[in-house]
Amino acid sequence: MAIALDSGIPDGNPSGMFAGQPLWSAFNRRPDGPGARAGAITETARVPPSAPSPERVAERPWELETQPVADAGRENSANHISGFHARLVKESFAAIETQAQEVMEHFYAWLFVQHPEIRAMFPLAMSEQRERVFGALARIVWSLDSPETLASYVGQLGRDHRKFAVKDRHYEAFFAALLAAVRHFSGAAWTADTQAAWEAALGGIAATMRAAAAADAVHAPAWWLGEIVQHDMRRPDLAVLTIRPDQPLRYLPGQYLGVQVGRWPRVWRNFSIANAPRPNGLLDLHVRAVPGGMVSAALVHHVQPGDTLLLGPPRGEITISEDCDCDLLCIAGGTGLAPVKAIIEDAIGAAGQSRQRKIVLYIGARDAGDLYDMRDLALLEVSYPLLQVVPVVASDPGWHGLAGLLPDAVRRHATCEGREVFVSGPAAMITEAVRMLACRVSSEHVHHDPLDWAIA
Repeated sequence: MAIALDSGIPDGNPSGMFAGQPLWSAFNRRPDGPGARAGAITETARVPPSAPSPERVAERPWELETQPVADAGRENSANHISGFHARLVKESFAAIETQAQEVMEHFYAWLFVQHPEIRAMFPLAMSEQRERVFGALARIVWSLDSPETLASYVGQLGRDHRKFAVKDRHYEAFFAALLAAVRHFSGAAWTADTQAAWEAALGGIAATMRAAAAADAVHAPAWWLGEIVQHDMRRPDLAVLTIRPDQPLRYLPGQYLGVQVGRWPRVWRNFSIANAPRPNGLLDLHVRAVPGGMVSAALVHHVQPGDTLLLGPPRGEITISEDCDCDLLCIAGGTGLAPVKAIIEDAIGAAGQSRQRKIVLYIGARDAGDLYDMRDLALLEVSYPLLQVVPVVASDPGWHGLAGLLPDAVRRHATCEGREVFVSGPAAMITEAVRMLACRVSSEHVHHDPLDWAIA
C-alpha cells in the first residue's frame, strides 16, 4: 500500500503536526502499561528506551527514522486482528470494492484537503497511484485471516516505504483518510462495530509497517545514491547501465530494486539487478524503454555516465536457496534475462563449493536483433562448460535456430524434472510458462517474481 511516492528527501519536522489524533490514538494504545488509558499516546511510546551515541548517529543516521515504534509494533500488530474484526472488515470492503476508483478519488481528495503539505510527496499523475493503493488494500483485506501472509506482506510494505521518507505522522494522516473514505462509501451499512473493526485492522497494519521499518533501519539506509559509470546502448530502445552505489548495497542474486531518476522525482520503478554481487560493488541494470514509461525512457535515452540515481532497497523472492544443489532450468524473455543472469553467475561462482550443477538457459526474443546480451552469455558458456544457452526467436525469417514462442520451445525441448526452474520476463510469458510447467515440476521448485511488474 503505497502511502507516498516521495522524492526521497528526509523530512525532520516533529511528529504530531497533523489532525486526526483521536483516530491515531486508537492505533497506538498501550493497554498494559501503568497509567495507560484509551485515546492517549504515552510519552514512552514516543521516546526510544536508549538514545544512540553521537558517534553511532554520525555513522548510521538512518537508525533515527523509526526506532521509537518498535515496541508499539510488537504490541499491536497485524497478527492480533480478531476473527470477528476480520469478518466485519471483509464484509464492508466487499460492499465497496466495485467502486475502487470513486473510493480512491474521495480518499486522496480528503487527504490533500486535510493535509495539503502531503501533496508534494506524490507524483503529478495519480491514476496509477490510486490503482496500486487500492490493489494493496484489497490484498491486505483478503489476507486478514492469514496472519503469516498478512504480516509478511505488510512488513514488506513498511520496509519499502522507508525510501519514500514516510514518517509516523504520514501514517496518521493516511489511515485517517482511508477510514473516512471507507466509512463514506459504506453509507447506512456502517456501524459502531464496523468502525471498531477497521480501527483495529488499520492499527495493526500501521504498527506492523512501522515496526518492520524500524527493524530495517538498524542495518540499512532508506535509499542509496548510485552513480552511472557506464551506459551501453544495446538496441535503440534498450540499454545496459552499470551503477556504483555510494555505500555497500547487499542483495541476493535475482533480486530487484527501485530506481528514481532526477527527471521524474517521486516516481519509482523496479529493475532487476543483472549480476551476482561483485567485490567492487558495481550493479548492472538491463532497461528497455517502454511506451509511456517515464523512468525507463529516462534511463535509456536521457541519462549518461556521471549522472546519479536514487536506489531503493533490494527486494524479491526469485532467488536460489543456499542449500540447493539441483540442476537449473532458466527461462527468460526480453530483459527478464537480468535476474536469471545474476542467478547463473552466482551458481557458477559457487560451483567449486559443491557439486557442479548443469544449467540450461532458454532466452527468448522477438527477433534475432533483440538477443542483446549474447556476447556476455557466450563468455559465460566458455567459462562454465556445464552452462547451455538456447536462444529462441519468435519471428525472424533469417533465423536458423529454435523459433516460436518461448514457452512452447521449452515444452518441446527442455528437461524440467528434478530441476529448480526460474522464470522471468513479460507477464503473459510467465503465466504461460508456469501453466506449461505445472504438470512437470512441483510448484515449490518454480520461481518467478510478481506479475504486476513483470519485465518487458
